[in-house]
Amino acid sequence: MSKRRYIFYVYIMASPKGTLYTGVTNNLVRRVSEHKEDKVGSFSKRYGCTKLVYYEQHQYIYNAIEREKEIKNFIREKKEELIKEVNPKWEDLSNNLE
Repeated sequence: MSKRRYIFYVYIMASPKGTLYTGVTNNLVRRVSEHKEDKVGSFSKRYGCTKLVYYEQHQYIYNAIEREKEIKNFIREKKEELIKEVNPKWEDLSNNLE
């Protein structure tokens, strides 16, 4: 029996007013859907963080959690730079997820 392999994602959601939420998940499609349907915890729901503007993949959950903590500690400008590197127009990347 082979072990199931997961891919872990660190992601950033944005609200229409620009509030940013950083999270980690092993199912990006499901998690983004939960954000869009207001099924996610109080912060994301309160501020309407429904647009996926950034994500990265990790093989191991420990690496993903460490990266999430690192990004959460970034100042706003550094988070914006990270997003702009891969998504300069701040488009909703969830439109391209499978």
